[in-house]
Amino acid sequence: MLRESSMAVSEWMIAHLALEPGQTVLELAAGPGDTGFLAAARIAPGKLISSDASNAMVELARRRAREQGIENVEFKQLQLDWIDLLAASVDAVLCRWGVMLVVDPAAAASEMRRVLRPGGRVALAVWDQAERNPWATIPNRALVELGFVDPPDPDEPGPFALGSPEKLQDLLESAGFLEVVVDAVDVGREFENPDEFIAETRDLSMVFATNWERLAPPERSNLADAIASSLARYRSEKGSLRLPGKSLVAAASA
Repeated sequence: MLRESSMAVSEWMIAHLALEPGQTVLELAAGPGDTGFLAAARIAPGKLISSDASNAMVELARRRAREQGIENVEFKQLQLDWIDLLAASVDAVLCRWGVMLVVDPAAAASEMRRVLRPGGRVALAVWDQAERNPWATIPNRALVELGFVDPPDPDEPGPFALGSPEKLQDLLESAGFLEVVVDAVDVGREFENPDEFIAETRDLSMVFATNWERLAPPERSNLADAIASSLARYRSEKGSLRLPGKSLVAAASA
């Protein structure tokens, strides 16, 4: 489901890299590797380097590549703010929904610039402003309003830390990138009912899942009711839930 709902973002990123056969592409914060795997098909016999800070995610991407028969890929455990690769060693860098989560996004952008060859391309995606992504904000807001967690620190890294075109453009230009293009892509999601929404949120958000598990049954019921109440405005004529979402995307040259 997540792969399908996010495909428009991945396709935008790949289209703006101007990939050619024989190139080397680095994907950072790759997760299960879906975006990078799109690049692998376009650069063969070139090489994709699929990386993540989490070794568990690296192994997941490795397994998925094997299942899909993708062979021109190398897997590494890499950090965003210190990329353990030689300078000017790759032709393109991909990072979908990763850079806004690091403590120092500027350091991450500078590292991306460092490992790119002259004329290389970078493509990033971050989440747009919180109010444009209710699928992400409704569960945590309910936790806060019911007193189950403290409000988040707005200065801490998080999904919406780079949620404006100006911030994203400034991040890339300050790192030395040229010809920066910033756009927005719709990433809506549909659910049959609030229970399905809560179940998916528990799968995708470790923070929400951890808090859900520690609550007593009456507290869980109150939390579910609060979430359902906030979701009501997104109910379609057929009764399903259609939640809007928006991701910012950017591309630039080294």
